[in-house]
Amino acid sequence: MNLCMKKNIMTIIIAAFSFIITISVISPTAYEEQQQDQTTSFLEQNSSNTKQDLLSSNDSLQTQLDIKRSGSQPSTKGSEEWFTGTVRIDPLFQANDPARAAGASVTFEPTARTAWHTHPLGQTLIVTAGCGLAQVWGGPIEKICPGDVVWIPPGEKHWHGASPTTAMTHIAIQEQLNGKVVSWMEKVSDEQYQQGNNQDNR
Repeated sequence: MNLCMKKNIMTIIIAAFSFIITISVISPTAYEEQQQDQTTSFLEQNSSNTKQDLLSSNDSLQTQLDIKRSGSQPSTKGSEEWFTGTVRIDPLFQANDPARAAGASVTFEPTARTAWHTHPLGQTLIVTAGCGLAQVWGGPIEKICPGDVVWIPPGEKHWHGASPTTAMTHIAIQEQLNGKVVSWMEKVSDEQYQQGNNQDNR
């Protein structure tokens, strides 16, 4: 074996040892980097899923809101069968199961009023503008003004409306029982209403 061949063999052996040493040194590092890449990918994916879950949750919450925008619900005229005079009704909210309460803003022009009526679960009136009158059957006529909150018990026969000289707006809230919120009766006569004339000047 000549010297040249010996050098070539030695070069091959050295190269082989160098390759083995490089693999033994680099492989653990490469393995760790691979594990880190997998961990990072896992965390990013779960973070994305969490964000998506939060967005979906927010979307779910948003779809549960039912907003009636101002002006989106048309006004109606109070029926001549149930009201005397000029009355405008602006719906606010309806009873959605399992809730039972419904509400409306009602505006009475001077001398306008409801007919006598009852509510199966009572009624709450919140006066928001003007001055008006309210009365339960057999009781005195009461003057009601902005900020006043009037409670009419269940089954109590009553009426309410504007004073003889001033319009009145109130929010009316009542609950339904078996789908019914009111029982209408006879109209308030002019004589019955005139009993409240002195109330307007208290």
